[in-house]
Amino acid sequence: MRDFFNAPGARVFGIVWIGQLVSNLGSAMTSFGLAIWVFTETGSATQLALIILASRLPMLLVSPFAGALIDRWDRRWAMILADTGAAVGTFATMLLLVTGNLETWHLYFTLSFSGLFQAFQFPAYGAATTLLVDRVHYARASGLVQLAGSIGRVAAPTLAAAAVVWSGLTILFIVDFVTFVFAVGTLLMVRFPAAEPSERKARGVRGLLLEAKEGLDFVLDRRALLVLMLSFVIVNFAFAFQSVLLIPLLLNITTEQSAGLILSIGAGGIIVGSLVLTMWGGPKNRITGVYAPILAMGVGLLLIGLRPSVTLVVIGILLMNTTHPVAGGSSQAIWQSKVPPNLQGRVFAIRQVSAISAAPIAFLLAGTLADTLFEPLMEDAGGALGTILGSGPGRGIGLMFVLLGIFVVGVVAVAWNLPRIRGLEVEVPDLELEPVAA
Repeated sequence: MRDFFNAPGARVFGIVWIGQLVSNLGSAMTSFGLAIWVFTETGSATQLALIILASRLPMLLVSPFAGALIDRWDRRWAMILADTGAAVGTFATMLLLVTGNLETWHLYFTLSFSGLFQAFQFPAYGAATTLLVDRVHYARASGLVQLAGSIGRVAAPTLAAAAVVWSGLTILFIVDFVTFVFAVGTLLMVRFPAAEPSERKARGVRGLLLEAKEGLDFVLDRRALLVLMLSFVIVNFAFAFQSVLLIPLLLNITTEQSAGLILSIGAGGIIVGSLVLTMWGGPKNRITGVYAPILAMGVGLLLIGLRPSVTLVVIGILLMNTTHPVAGGSSQAIWQSKVPPNLQGRVFAIRQVSAISAAPIAFLLAGTLADTLFEPLMEDAGGALGTILGSGPGRGIGLMFVLLGIFVVGVVAVAWNLPRIRGLEVEVPDLELEPVAA
């Protein structure tokens, strides 16, 4: 750990990390507050799913272009663009709210606008971290990045729920906008080491498409990485359901304030997992470090839906969230070690596209299946299902969690037995990179 914090680039990484931590907190508060507001206003899981979809779909469409631009640009300015664009979307929503004009349909437009710029965030941040951190510390840096997000998840639900009950959404938007400004300020304070710029293939959109294709070709030519990426597509599909269904499930077994507290306690697991990963540095066998935690996350999904029990939900969320940072950090370390820095914007953008490509379908299916199939099915459920899972409001969603957990466990079992997955570290060797400059 001491080597990490004394390493070249650690100061710049730390300043950027603090800015993103503060920004994540503001964004998480707003997201949770809006989810409560939408579900309270509409009472529909489908409506909530459609609004989440509106925020993600632009990322899916823009990411290939964003990755090519990131490899052309200074990574710092790419991150500044991402934060600034998201702030504009937040400010527009805040204006509608304070003037008394905010309606549910407005969120489709404002969140879509923010989503356009969020397409730059993950690829730029990941590529920038490679420039600032030595390879031996990639997993630790990933642990810190996930820690920043988890701190927001711990504090945000409780704070946001209290704020919504006390004074409505306005204060959340004000905090969110201020935190965006702070994040941009920290980025303006520092400079990143220069990466070798990507070669421009042509002008305009055609050039961006050709450059984006280079990133795709890199993955396609390394089938082990492709298999790893596709396995995450399948797993992310299952976890996209969870992001839509967890709040409705909680609101059917407890109050808004208690739901916020439960999510905060559960998010504490991400803090624990992130801290462990940061101190530990991750397992030497990074493939095991990816799939063993995902197996545990599948078990966590199953526990969340097993009974209408706050205790089981908390245990399930903690199991998922404690192991998630290790899976994410191990995966990130693999990609950072094997992709050339001047290709990382494009390759990481492709990873982002693959990660969210199945999410729109999952968002639509989650709300629709919950409202039209699973909730009616479990309203007066008898037999084995009713005995095990219970019946009544929310138990259809509980059944969905159980099925998702079984699905994730099955995916891990299949992936672990694929020769390309188990031999990935040998098939795709790490790059020889220059040490990070002070």
